[in-house]
Amino acid sequence: MGKFQIAVIVGSLRRDSFNRKLANAIVKLAPSEFSFKQVQIGDLPLYNQDDDANQAESVKRLKSDIGTAQGLLFVTAEYNRSIPGVLKNAMDHASRPYGQNAWAGKPAGVLGVSVGATGTALAQQHLRNVLAYLDVPTLGQPEAFIQAKDGLFDASGNIGPDSSKFLQGWMDKYVAWVKKHAA
Repeated sequence: MGKFQIAVIVGSLRRDSFNRKLANAIVKLAPSEFSFKQVQIGDLPLYNQDDDANQAESVKRLKSDIGTAQGLLFVTAEYNRSIPGVLKNAMDHASRPYGQNAWAGKPAGVLGVSVGATGTALAQQHLRNVLAYLDVPTLGQPEAFIQAKDGLFDASGNIGPDSSKFLQGWMDKYVAWVKKHAA
């Protein structure tokens, strides 16, 4: 296990999600001292403040996975020009009850992929707004608005040669960000 454990939150539940594929591929660009664990968010109940005193086991698992991580990596789809509901639901659960925000202080990176020319730019901006409120220091540059095109991934599911230089640069900045901010 690496020195830096990173919780990966994929904002898409689709079986053949481009964002899950990106999450699986980009982590291979990190140094060996980093390990990554995709946290499950698809089984969370809808957030209801009435449940704060008796959180579901899936919510406790989510908060534990975030709590043991030294950093966060969000790889999100864009639905209707914002973040998917499943991702917002996870954000709400892990930040509650008030005063028990599991996200606070964890350095984060945000990226996503879409078939659209602007990638997931609007979803990423909305996610950054939520993360700012939750006290999550988030890597600002480089931004990564990735369009799903032929060649993004190679036949093995790795980052393809046309995108490898840019995404390696993104990962290098993310690694430095985590090291700077991880407690």
